Amino acid sequence: MSEPSPSAAPHLRHLFDLLSDDAPAEALGAVLSTARADGVPAGELAEVERATATALRIRGALRQHRRRELQLTALFDTAGDLAASRDLDDVLKAIVRRARMLLGTDTAYLTLPDEEAGDTYMRVTDGSVSLLFQRLRLELGEGLGGLVAQTASPYATPDYRTDERFRHTRNINAGVLDEGLVAILGVPLLLGSSRGGTGKVIGVLFAADRAPRVFSPDEVALLCSLAAHAAIAIDTARALADTTSALAELAEANAELAEANASVRAHSAAMRRAEESHDRLTDLVLRGRDVKDVAAAVAGLLGSPLTIHDPGGRPLAAVRPDGTGFAADSMDAGWLAEAAEESRTGARAVHRDGRVVCAVLAGQELLAGLVLHRSRRLDDSDRRLFERSAVVTGLLLLLRRTVAETENRIRGELIADLLTDTGRDPAGLAERGRRLGIDLDRPHLLLVAETGARERLAPAAMRYLFGGEIHGVSAEHAGAVVLLIEADGSGPAAGTAARSAAAQLGQLAQTPVTVAATGPARGAPELAAAYAEAARCLRAMRVLGRTGEGACVDELGFLGVVLGNGQDVDGFVSAALGPLLEYDAQRGTHLVRTLGAYFGAGGSLIRAKDELHVHVNTVVQRLDRIQVLLGRDWNEPDRALELQLALRLHLLSGASDR
Repeated sequence: MSEPSPSAAPHLRHLFDLLSDDAPAEALGAVLSTARADGVPAGELAEVERATATALRIRGALRQHRRRELQLTALFDTAGDLAASRDLDDVLKAIVRRARMLLGTDTAYLTLPDEEAGDTYMRVTDGSVSLLFQRLRLELGEGLGGLVAQTASPYATPDYRTDERFRHTRNINAGVLDEGLVAILGVPLLLGSSRGGTGKVIGVLFAADRAPRVFSPDEVALLCSLAAHAAIAIDTARALADTTSALAELAEANAELAEANASVRAHSAAMRRAEESHDRLTDLVLRGRDVKDVAAAVAGLLGSPLTIHDPGGRPLAAVRPDGTGFAADSMDAGWLAEAAEESRTGARAVHRDGRVVCAVLAGQELLAGLVLHRSRRLDDSDRRLFERSAVVTGLLLLLRRTVAETENRIRGELIADLLTDTGRDPAGLAERGRRLGIDLDRPHLLLVAETGARERLAPAAMRYLFGGEIHGVSAEHAGAVVLLIEADGSGPAAGTAARSAAAQLGQLAQTPVTVAATGPARGAPELAAAYAEAARCLRAMRVLGRTGEGACVDELGFLGVVLGNGQDVDGFVSAALGPLLEYDAQRGTHLVRTLGAYFGAGGSLIRAKDELHVHVNTVVQRLDRIQVLLGRDWNEPDRALELQLALRLHLLSGASDR
């Protein structure tokens, strides 16, 4: 009696054990080799291979989650340091240390100007091993830091030593070489407004590696957020020092300067109120509250209604001074953009049309606009509070977007699996969706979007889902972006949703975006079929020249009905054009292309030969051959209509490109 074949079950259990122990990727990959060596049958060996691939994806997602958690913890710890300490050295050391931790660089450092000496010096370093570098002093305008200070903008270089954008000096090069730095990112510490209209640069925060590296936009934005915290800490410390000094002087001359003393007491009270307000906002961050809680706190402190709007003018929060919310209308995007640009350029809140507006920024990116609805102008202490609330709001929005992007990527894997393998276990896909908060059994609209600038579309889709009232998930698939949006019955129909998405995605991506929509559909099989229909609709729109628009199959007329209803398109094309297609395939001729050019030219031989770049006699000879293959009635009205439709479907199917 023969022994039973080895089973895949022990190897699958071993995969789970390795995954729970956070084993390295090599150990997971070795399971397949072991199963093959043990003689596991081919069918079960394929299951082990698929399970190994899934385990590797899960391991990667878990590691990415842990990295995001470390970043969020570091940001919250920084906010905690600001709330718990008034010592400037401690706060700046914490910020530099967290900058190095967040970006995972070899070192981080912060430079401040020395107004008496007329140069710049190293204020704080973390991870530095060179005394020469730590004691480095720079003349104004030198090196990468000099360019950052002059332009008030972030700059990054993958290799500082070979980058000719910066003013290299022997002093700087010696320090950088001794420290071994290669890739450097520097962002400005901005405060108030200068005569030129931009924020006053009071220092530069750096993160650097000892190997070549390209810093991502998210890393630049995170370092800018930390730089904003550092600027606030320096400003607060200086203000407190100035206030303490003024109070000491006025105490000695209290009898003679009673009026001045009262003014200082008022100023001191305003400063204490500003500190308490800043502590309250920081506490909201530490307790994990959202932008609506920040809006409620600021509206109460300033005694005026407050609304927060995204860059497109849509309201994110609306709160009265008593903490109650209200329904706010969308704001004119052009007006908001102008006010936010004035606020960003001046690095302060601006008063416009009976409202006070402050831009919420992450680096140079506009995340939102804070709008305080009051006709009276803010005094200095209230203005500073309002501006600091914009920094806290930006931090919360950036953290929220980071978490949302991570969740969307994980959910997007489910969508990719759903569309890649339509025969895959529908029940298993539905269960995965429920665990990720996506109920595939509920009706959904399925949108497929494409644009010429593909690198802009995925981030734009993320912002489209992140900033509005739309609940859904996006994923990149087959060169396009697929959006799965909940359809509750009260929402827009497929065509309306497609047009709205095309307009908003085009605005966010700053390029025309074409969107095809189908649905509602529910369940894995229906959604997979809906994707195929939407993809056909998108190809039809491309052929019909409807770039930058949104539509569904039913709106494309007869061509859309043929594609959307699952007609035998291939059979129709084969029946109408089969002899020509076969002739071209066997002899390498261009009869199908010639027929299309002839119909496209309205039956003009002259225009057809220009389109084909051949002699008119060649066109006549090809048409004679077409008549032999299709029959004498090929140019009769009914037959010609059938042939033109078949040509259009042949082009739409993509077969003409193969």
